[in-house]
Amino acid sequence: MQKVINCLAVLSFLGTASIIGGGVYVYVQKDAILDGVKEKATEAVMEAVTGALPELVGGMMPEMPSMPGATGGAVPAGVPGVPAGIPGF
Repeated sequence: MQKVINCLAVLSFLGTASIIGGGVYVYVQKDAILDGVKEKATEAVMEAVTGALPELVGGMMPEMPSMPGATGGAVPAGVPGVPAGIPGF
């Protein structure tokens, strides 16, 4: 019976020591742990925003009518560098 009680006492001591050791580790490393969590959260938020941004901006942009050129949309005949039959250049 004494051996069973001693075994339970040793197990209790080891459990308590591991809990205290884990608490000390977290307390000492809390700044590094918080920085890692903040970095991962920031990356996740940035990926979500970057993925949703084209859809959000695309829906907010109004349709813009095409703007006529300086000639009112017509190209005078004989303009060098503009092929015939292409209006608006």
